[in-house]
Amino acid sequence: MNVMVVGGGGREHAIISCLARSPRIKKIYALPGNGGIADLAECVPVSAEDVDGIAAFARERAIDFAVVAPDDPLVMGAVDRLEAQGVRCFGPSAAAAAVEGSKIYAKALMKKYNIPTARYEVFDNLDKALTCAAVSDYPLVVKADGLAKGKGVTVAENFEQARDALLSCMKEKTFGASGERVVIEECLTGPEVSVLAFTDGKTIVPMVSSMDHKRAYDGNEGPNTGGMGVIAPNPHYTPALAETCMKTILCPTVEALQAEGRPFKGCLYFGLMLTPQGPKVIEYNCRFGDPEAQAVLPLLESDLFEIMLAVREDRLDQADIRFSSGASCCVVLASKEYPGSCKIGLEIDLGGADKLPGVSVFHAGTRREADGRLLTAGGRVLAVTAVAPSAEDARIQAYEAAERIQFDGARYRKDIGAYGTQAIR
Repeated sequence: MNVMVVGGGGREHAIISCLARSPRIKKIYALPGNGGIADLAECVPVSAEDVDGIAAFARERAIDFAVVAPDDPLVMGAVDRLEAQGVRCFGPSAAAAAVEGSKIYAKALMKKYNIPTARYEVFDNLDKALTCAAVSDYPLVVKADGLAKGKGVTVAENFEQARDALLSCMKEKTFGASGERVVIEECLTGPEVSVLAFTDGKTIVPMVSSMDHKRAYDGNEGPNTGGMGVIAPNPHYTPALAETCMKTILCPTVEALQAEGRPFKGCLYFGLMLTPQGPKVIEYNCRFGDPEAQAVLPLLESDLFEIMLAVREDRLDQADIRFSSGASCCVVLASKEYPGSCKIGLEIDLGGADKLPGVSVFHAGTRREADGRLLTAGGRVLAVTAVAPSAEDARIQAYEAAERIQFDGARYRKDIGAYGTQAIR
């Protein structure tokens, strides 16, 4: 089969690395891909947000199957468009993707179906939002309603920080239309857990749990980022907790979306907080997390393409889904300015890290020049993942590989996975 993967980051590199092992796939195209993906697929200069261009390419190349990986094209209806022209897809419809596309919709869904989450209020008026923030207990959380490249959430420790977040969203329009409405919610406490799950709208099969590290700097300091590293499995997520979450969160969410006429088919991401009152939902994502996918997918032992076909064909309950009993550690190498505006075009020396046993170097913000040089092309540049029998061995191997890689201003957190049973915020 000819398969098209929409996206060009580390998540897509991890997905394509798995798909490339499937004997049923003849050729993979990546739209737009990146410098690392180019070793496994034909990269096509079509933006992941260019739904018209994606649909046109699928027609021109007679694409048999498409994996729409990023949030933007999913929310924009890329799957609906492709399916309408006969291309089978892995990924939810725009209606189902609203669980990520609108924080307000997601919160209302959870409230209606009694899925545990934080208390919240919704505002479309800045003055009313500021009044609420002025009389609230702290910390509290301010969220832009729509997609904001992972940067639309602020954990405010005081009124000044909440005010700045509200002004940024609603007055300065930092996130455009995504910030015209906001959610103000209580700040949950406890260890965080990321759970990615395959679902065909009826059956749901969770993958190995993981722990993301959002803060930019060691010691969980600095601004929130798209993610600086991940370990899998999450040490907090015991079998008993996993069973509780299946009963109170995962299955009820799939059932709720089915009841709302928005059946979800694809990868549904659950961002959970293990609070003293029990597990609660922080957020949903309508796709594989990034960088969670870079830690979780290397543990998958089954054929990812066969699983994706089973999701599309409503037979997930019959799919072979097996994960390694080992562990993984993913360390993100970023440009020094990240999450701010970053210089690009800096030459990268992998130092043989990608040749080490048990190690994968997933490219996020890279591009390959005609002369073969590998250059930076974004803030998060690479994700170095090691798989080993134990979490500590995976951590040691990931850092040994990361130390080999060089580019001007390269930095990474030195404490990914070092917290044992402490909470990571």
